[in-house]
Parts: sequence; structure tokens; C-alpha cells
Amino acid sequence: MGCEVRKIWHKDSSLGDLGKGDCIILPGGFSYGDYLRSGAIASHSHIIQAVKDFAAQGGYVWGICNGFQILCEMGLLPGVLLRNQHQKFVSKSIYLKTDSTQSPITRNLTPGQLVRMPVAHADGRYYADPDVIASLHANGQVLFRYSNAEGEVNEETNFNGSIDAIAGICNAERNVIGMMPHPERAAESLLGEDDGRLLFESLIQTVAADL
Repeated sequence: MGCEVRKIWHKDSSLGDLGKGDCIILPGGFSYGDYLRSGAIASHSHIIQAVKDFAAQGGYVWGICNGFQILCEMGLLPGVLLRNQHQKFVSKSIYLKTDSTQSPITRNLTPGQLVRMPVAHADGRYYADPDVIASLHANGQVLFRYSNAEGEVNEETNFNGSIDAIAGICNAERNVIGMMPHPERAAESLLGEDDGRLLFESLIQTVAADL
């Protein structure tokens, strides 16, 4: 998409010259075998303090799947990702209903817009205290909810049991984002789905507008 991509090693302690106009993406997968809790050990990696400082200065940070779990363990996002309600790993393509467009990855979408992309997780059940959930909704911090192709959100579409079928959120400052589905696995037609590209295009345009 015309952007420079740089890999940052977890044992590094500095982000180098990254600053305004950059975005750190914590990818999915598994980290440290997900011992203790998913993302718990990774949240203490050498690079984490630099990521926290970057976010505190307004830098964009986007956690996907295990990256979302890590951001919650770091305290950059509220809540936690628990074991799926049926205690099984789920890998399939699902629909997401856009709940808020007040974030860098959803600003180009419309409220209620449906996007389709894969999930692949065993610990994706989002949980937070009721007052936190109420605050997320009130502030427009719930970005996506699990739905069906008709945009309905119910127990059947909420396959992992997340509170209010929440699939993605952002912080109050809207520069830290976390989501369980994988937009990077649905960003090219060659992959069979390309709705994920909409999120990356939105992020790139948001960052460009800030420069």
C-alpha cells in the first residue's frame, strides 16, 4: 500500500526514529506459547515500555488478535480476552458490524457497515466490568461487533461469548486500537476477501491527515 514496513524485535528497547506519522502494529499469532494467559508474558517484553511511551505521546498502536490480548495485558486497553465460551479454538470467516467510526481504522466506514474477515483464536471472549462496558459504548469506543450477513447481532453470531458481541475497541484518545479478527488476512482479493484493506486505507489516510 505504498508504506514502508519495519520489523521491531521484541528484545529491542528502542523504537529508533519512529514518531508522528507512524503506526506500531502488534500482530496475531502466539507469543511465549501463551503460557499463564494469552499475551501476559509478551506484555513484559523489552520493547513494551517504548511502545507505551509511543502511545502516551499520541502514536498509533494497533493490536490484532494476540496483539489485542497484549494491549489489554499492558493496560493500554481496558478489559481482558478470556477463553472462548465453548472452550474451542475457532478459525473461520465472520461478519463484523461497524459500531463506531470514531477511530483511525473505521473513519472511512459508515455506522452499521458490514465487513467480512477471518478469526482464528481460542481466547477471544472480550470481558470487562459493566461500568467499563457502559463507558466504551457511551464514548464510541466499541468499533466492531460480531454479526451475521444481515447485520444482526445475537447469541448465534457471538460465537466466542464476548460481552455485547464486542470484537474490537479503542482507547478514549482513539490512538490505541485492538481487535480479534484479522484484517491483514482479508486485504487482497487473492486471499478470497479484501474488506480488511478498508481498515488499512482508513488508518493510512488518518495518519496522513495528522501530518
